[in-house]
Amino acid sequence: MNASIPEPGRVVPSPAPKRQPGKYAELWKTMKQQKQGYVLLAPYFILFFIFTAFPVVMAFALSFTYYNVLESPKWVGWENYATLFLKDEIFLVALKNTLLFALITGPLSYIACFMLAWLINELSPKIRAVVTLLFYAPSISGNVYLIWQVAFSGDSFGYVNAFLMKWGFILEPIQWLQDPKYMLIIIMIVQLWLSLGTAFLAFIAGLQSMDRTLIEAGAIDGVKNRWQELWYITLPSMRPQLLFGAVMQISSSFAVAEVATSMVGFPSPQYAAHTIVTHLNDYGTIRFEMGYACAIATILFVIMLGSNMIIQRLLRKVGE
Repeated sequence: MNASIPEPGRVVPSPAPKRQPGKYAELWKTMKQQKQGYVLLAPYFILFFIFTAFPVVMAFALSFTYYNVLESPKWVGWENYATLFLKDEIFLVALKNTLLFALITGPLSYIACFMLAWLINELSPKIRAVVTLLFYAPSISGNVYLIWQVAFSGDSFGYVNAFLMKWGFILEPIQWLQDPKYMLIIIMIVQLWLSLGTAFLAFIAGLQSMDRTLIEAGAIDGVKNRWQELWYITLPSMRPQLLFGAVMQISSSFAVAEVATSMVGFPSPQYAAHTIVTHLNDYGTIRFEMGYACAIATILFVIMLGSNMIIQRLLRKVGE
C-alpha cells in the first residue's frame, strides 16, 4: 500500500503552524537588507561612541569610585553622592545658584532669541543681514564680555557708579562685583547679553525656510492676526528649530562657569556666584578628585537630561 494514501476513517493531523521570526531576527534581516546605509553611518557612530557616549559611561562608572589620577580607582559605592547632598554645603549653594540661573536666564534668553529673530525676519534682506550680525556678534567675540567689568567697576569711575552718583541715586560707589547681593544678578545680565548665539541663527534659518503657502492657507481658514499666525502656523512649522534652540539654551544656562569666574573671580565672595560647573572644575582640575568630580558631572547630566525631556513635552503642545 502506498504510504501517502491515508487509510479510510483515519484523521490526518494538520501541519504545525510555521513559527514566526522574532523581532531580533526581523531586525537582523532588515540590517542585512540595508547594510549599505549602515556602512555609510559607521564612521559617525564610531566617533560618536568614542568621543561622546564612552566618556559619559566612564564618568558614570568613575562616580562610584575614589580616583585621584595617580592611583587606581577604588570602589566607594554611593559615598560620593551622599557626600554631595549631605556634607558638601558648597555644592548645595552651587546647585541653588545653577537652578536659579537656569530658571531665569534660560527661558528669558530663549524667548528673546525667538522674538528678535521673528522681528528681524520682517526686515529687508540687507538690513536683516546687518542686524543679525550685530545681535550675533557678542557670542563670537571671545572675552569681550569683560567690558562689563568696566561698566560695573567698584570705584567712582565705573560707568554705573558714575551715572548713579551723578544723578544722586547713591552717595558712595557700590562694589558690584564683590558684593554677594549684586554679583549673581550682574552675571545673569552678562549671560543674557551673550545668549544670542546658535539658537538665534537657527530661528532665523527656520523662519526663512518656512513654507509661505501655509500662511495663505491659514488666512483662508480664519487666522485673523499675527499672533494667531505665530501660534497656529509659525511655531508648529518650526518645531525642529525650537527644539534645537531649547537644547542649546538649556545647555548654556546650566554650564555657566567661565563668565562667573572671569567677572567675580574664583572662588566668588561667600560663593555667591558659585555654580555646578565651577564646583566641578574645582574638584576635577585643581584637587584632582576625579571620582567626586564625575559624581558632580553625572548629577549635572541628569538635570540637563530631565530639563530637555520637559522642554520636549512642552513643545509638543505648541499650536494646540
